[in-house]
Amino acid sequence: MNVPTATATHSAAPEPAVSAPSGSAPSGSAPAGADPFRPAWHYSARKNWLNDPNGLVHLDGTYHLFYQHNPSGDVWGNMSWGHATSADLLHWEEQPVAIACDANEAIYSGSVVFDPDNTSGFGTAGTPPLVAIYTSAYTDASPLRGRQAQSLAYSLDRGQTWTKYAGNPVLDRASANFRDPKVFWYEGPSESYWVMAAVEATDCLVVLYRSADLKNWDYLSSFGPANATGGDWECPDLFPLAVDGDPADTRWVLVVNLNPGGLTGGSGAQYFVGTFDGVEFRSGTTVTEGLQRDSSRMRDYAWLDWGRDYYAAVSFNDAPGGRRIMIGWMNNWDYAAATPTGAWRGAMSLARELTLTRRDSGVVLLQTAIDPFDGPDRGRISLAPRDLHPGTVDLLLPEPAAAGAGPAAAPAPAPAVAARIDVDLEPGTAARVGLLLRTGGTERTVLAYDTATSRLSLDRRDSGAVAFHEGFASVEHVHVPLEDGILRLRVFLDACSVEVFAQDGRAVLTDLVFPAESSTGLALFAEGHGARVRSLDIRR
Repeated sequence: MNVPTATATHSAAPEPAVSAPSGSAPSGSAPAGADPFRPAWHYSARKNWLNDPNGLVHLDGTYHLFYQHNPSGDVWGNMSWGHATSADLLHWEEQPVAIACDANEAIYSGSVVFDPDNTSGFGTAGTPPLVAIYTSAYTDASPLRGRQAQSLAYSLDRGQTWTKYAGNPVLDRASANFRDPKVFWYEGPSESYWVMAAVEATDCLVVLYRSADLKNWDYLSSFGPANATGGDWECPDLFPLAVDGDPADTRWVLVVNLNPGGLTGGSGAQYFVGTFDGVEFRSGTTVTEGLQRDSSRMRDYAWLDWGRDYYAAVSFNDAPGGRRIMIGWMNNWDYAAATPTGAWRGAMSLARELTLTRRDSGVVLLQTAIDPFDGPDRGRISLAPRDLHPGTVDLLLPEPAAAGAGPAAAPAPAPAVAARIDVDLEPGTAARVGLLLRTGGTERTVLAYDTATSRLSLDRRDSGAVAFHEGFASVEHVHVPLEDGILRLRVFLDACSVEVFAQDGRAVLTDLVFPAESSTGLALFAEGHGARVRSLDIRR
């Protein structure tokens, strides 16, 4: 939970939130067409400011997404926990504010656990509690003013209402930068207990604690500084993943978000792969150690996303089937307060399932988006294998006919406001190949593969509205080796975002874009001869 340097204060009292209408709306959104940048498939609050996802937990068939929220305005301030629920990670229903700030504390980032054995004593055997572990950021009105410490709140009605624990805070290091607790239940070979991963943000340290009851915590160990240390470490997450699904070959992944000092400037999310014995995390992927703040090796580190707009990423506790599902804030602190949206500001990424697999280069992390287009073939276009000659190929998509109507209208430029594009490209001897996204007039977002450098780039300099912040117009890139000469891309477009998953999610690029409503075209392009499209499939 990063505090902006120039934003609103905590002076205003938060207003009560009103639940969005129930049903299958993709998010807590305004009516279609009311806001050209309102996402169709990415959660955004119906109004006001949103940042870090918090308290991700699954219980009784429902995914709970809590998040940093200002109930009273569209800029950072009055930090409280917003709340949304979903049965499928795609259709979200906004709930009332879960945990509100007050005169003594702002409610910063944290996590939620289901306590089935009532270890905390907040519930009963018949009514076990949900317990939120959050950072209390104490105001000048508090005797602990200036401190950040960890506190509890609990719910006995499946997350609908919350009560703050009278004994807060439960873990206080007398620090101004101790925050963002992620708590999970550790099943050890000889004993089991709750583990907390939090940060001493300015020291670039992840600090680990254990507890039997969520109220009393004992120090275990620390990790860091390591790899990217050019800003505050925030929002850690620690979890096991079996390599290729083999429980006998399990590694632990430690996610550490940081701001500033991200790979592309501003916010970023790095990770380490290693071991955890219940006491200490040991990284097997550390490249540099200590507070060197040297940017020369940034591309040697492991990043969850190589774009500019994926931050504060954390995973769900208790996801069904042991799946590890993660959501990030789709924004960047460099310009988050200036994005040209309406009465709302901030959205979440698509949920992503994380897995580890073994490749020739070793164990690698793959990310697969929970797919809103994995259903009927409405509005689908496919392209048979073909050579891709120099120039562009517009991709045309007929509007689907209404039920009982005649044939579909004549083909028109693909309405690509919300779409999934799957394409397998064989670059061959061409210099560059790729996709032109959200095209119209002079606007376009360019996804290009450079064969000389094996770099995949996402260029939003001509994507639409870019002048609202001097750092927004940008080009991001990631090294992506071809596999058997093929580049596999899955691209998700929404009203103001592009998420690119390359080589089955081995590399991901996420960027915001703000094109005109009329910029809905799509095209393939090649520079030079020798490229080929192996397959292409588009779904709206």
